[in-house]
Amino acid sequence: MSASAGLLRAQCSVRRCGSGNGIGRVAVSSSQQRRLLNHFISRDSDLLTNFGFFVNQPTAPPTPEIPPHDGVSEPSPAPAPPKRFTLAVKDNIATTTASLPTTCGSAFLAAHRSPFEATIVTQLRRRGAALVGKMNLDEFGMGSHSVNSAFGAVAQEISQQKRSAGGSSGGSAVAVATGEADVALGTDTGGSVRLPAAYTGTVGYKPSYGMLSRHGVVPYANSLDTVGLLARSVRAVAELVVGPGALWAEHDPRDPTSLSVAARARCASLREGYQDGLPLSAPPAREESSQSQPQSPSLGERYTQRHDGSSTLLAQSHERKSPEAMLKGVRFGIPLEYNIEELDPCIRVAWAAAAERLQALGARIVPVSLPSTRHALSAYYVIAPAEASSNLAKYDGVRYGSVREDTDQDSKTTDAADGGVLYAATRGRGFGDEVKRRILLGSYTLSSEAMDNYFLQAQKVRRLVRRDFDRVFALENPLHEREAFSLSDLPDTVAMENKFGPTEVDFLLCPTAPTLAPLLEDVLAERTPVDAYMNDVFTVPASLAGLPAISIPMTVAAGEEAVAEVAGLQLIGQFWDDARLLAVADAVSEILKAAPTAEGR
Repeated sequence: MSASAGLLRAQCSVRRCGSGNGIGRVAVSSSQQRRLLNHFISRDSDLLTNFGFFVNQPTAPPTPEIPPHDGVSEPSPAPAPPKRFTLAVKDNIATTTASLPTTCGSAFLAAHRSPFEATIVTQLRRRGAALVGKMNLDEFGMGSHSVNSAFGAVAQEISQQKRSAGGSSGGSAVAVATGEADVALGTDTGGSVRLPAAYTGTVGYKPSYGMLSRHGVVPYANSLDTVGLLARSVRAVAELVVGPGALWAEHDPRDPTSLSVAARARCASLREGYQDGLPLSAPPAREESSQSQPQSPSLGERYTQRHDGSSTLLAQSHERKSPEAMLKGVRFGIPLEYNIEELDPCIRVAWAAAAERLQALGARIVPVSLPSTRHALSAYYVIAPAEASSNLAKYDGVRYGSVREDTDQDSKTTDAADGGVLYAATRGRGFGDEVKRRILLGSYTLSSEAMDNYFLQAQKVRRLVRRDFDRVFALENPLHEREAFSLSDLPDTVAMENKFGPTEVDFLLCPTAPTLAPLLEDVLAERTPVDAYMNDVFTVPASLAGLPAISIPMTVAAGEEAVAEVAGLQLIGQFWDDARLLAVADAVSEILKAAPTAEGR
């Protein structure tokens, strides 16, 4: 047993799951038995369907269509005949279908129809996606349980109990879990794709910041927002991101955060899995020779496209090399700071069991220290609301939303405290409580008297968080020079590899969420908003650093009865190491499926 796994085992004296935090022990139904429940508060029946995770559905059956090229974004490589798959879209991502307004889960935009389509939606439709509907979410993406929506709370039913679907992309996650969609789009600002994936037993992937276009995504916090993908398998995600017509290679000039073609080529040249660092839109010519001998594909080639567009090497890689062989020698870091007191004991047991299982197959399990991550959650809830308060300033009832006639014609209806400002009453009615709370928090942290003490300090913490990640990863961050650190800052539990420092790792292995999916009634009865904010404690650090991360399902047991539940196991990689992360996550996922359920010990 490794040192890190032993540390986890030593703290697993509590043998039953969640009895202290209101989480009951119930069996997880199969995906066919899952269905979504939604208690809608909107009275507009045209916006609702009998499935609660939908905000809107197309009036006609979904059929894939290839949209014309817009002439602005980088064209994708000439694709093979598009693969047909159904796509669900989070309702803060713009679509132009007449029956699908983009509402962001807010009364402010209940009837808003976007004049353009998000780049990521266009890219997926070119690849054969058929849009099945827009998915419910926390208003403007602000929440951890998808209960802060003007169209009602999202929940999943497990053994006749209503449970949280996570947030803010809860509707997208449940659409995938129930089979309503093969792939779903979400947005991940601080874990809004990975947390729902952990609660619903699906795969949730957040790419490196700047890889996928954000054009057409209603912004929450610009420096943190990324477009994420949810699916029932890692392979489905990998096929889109680094498979034929790979999304990673497409730069969008309309998105200022999208990495340029030159930057993508430079980053890819330092990584495995990206056609030897060349964008797929300009593939190198192959020199065929009868004298050449066939060679086994590298780890990167397993997920890349054949230049003739005939097939991917993904299926062939699993014929030639098993998941066990792929994981041999891979170094996984166990962040010591993630073993927090609030971590559910059964998740701690499953985490340790997964680490031991990987070690038994030849992987190295290494304890690592990320000292600054203990402050990451606090920094996130300063930075994100600050950026949100700026982004939401345009919702004033003039440019977006509407003003009630009685507000215009009868000055008595406007509260004297509003000072006669037209948009004060409009914003008061249009925004939900959580959005108002974050606007106030962000506005305060950006005020002249508070900026130095809060916003600037949070930015310093963000830089320290990124430095901690760069220190533990073997690969260097291609966007930053490696910063020096003092070995005296490391805890005694971190062993030194040599006189230069501790062992560097390929990926970090940790839980996605500290608890199992809570009961919906417990979520709605939470004492303070901080109770919900704590769910992001394991997902926020990767978002602050802009790193790729993926949540895969991990089965846990709830005590002696060994009643299986689902949690999320998160893998985090270095910047732009997405191809290798997806390959390893696919192998780990296969191993966890084959492994017996971790029982409380």
